[in-house]
Amino acid sequence: MKQVEECLICGKKLKYLNESEEMECVICGKKVMSKACCVDGHFVCDECHNKGVDLIKFACLSSSSKNPYEIITDIMKKDFIHMHGPEHHTLVGAALLTAYKNAGGDIDLEKALKEMEIRGQQVPGGACGFWGACGAGVSVGIFISIITEASPLTTETWGQSNLATSEALKKIGEVGGPRCCKRDSYLAIGTAIDFVADKFGISMEKSDVTCQFSDRNAQCIGKRCPFNPKNKITDI
Repeated sequence: MKQVEECLICGKKLKYLNESEEMECVICGKKVMSKACCVDGHFVCDECHNKGVDLIKFACLSSSSKNPYEIITDIMKKDFIHMHGPEHHTLVGAALLTAYKNAGGDIDLEKALKEMEIRGQQVPGGACGFWGACGAGVSVGIFISIITEASPLTTETWGQSNLATSEALKKIGEVGGPRCCKRDSYLAIGTAIDFVADKFGISMEKSDVTCQFSDRNAQCIGKRCPFNPKNKITDI
């Protein structure tokens, strides 16, 4: 069994505070306001947690898959992706951009992935609980915004990106917490595949998903998760 991931420094449980406090990152020394640290007080800032985000782009550019589930799972297995963390806010959209391009979507993938990296890192860790907007769901909206070139001043594409986010968040919210960055990423991707097929006529591949990471998640919800191996879900 793989080691359960909690604190990146000592492996102990994380705790979430009711109010933000100034904390010093044990890796870079930067002081930022946060609500999360481990029970021994170790705090790692989002920037340090996201150190592997730039490697997501290279993994995506080397993929020929049209299946975002396949793409994201392959990357999730890499050492630079933790069990939980804000890197998933970039990873979901990056996997979708890659599958979209490989399925016939008309985008400059390298440029799109760079923009996904920039925007994804602006969504903070813990947004799922503290904002009521899981970063995996928001990443779907960023993906749609990038492929449609939406902006705060566009009309139809502005609406499409917000609708895509809302559909992803609805699916994530219906399953309930506590958070699991793997489960929420898969749920978000499922809604995005259907949304893109319906709105843009691009058919990314969709397949069954069985979680390979539950033994690393101390808060795994077990059979309540649609990706639990015991559930045998065939359509997501």
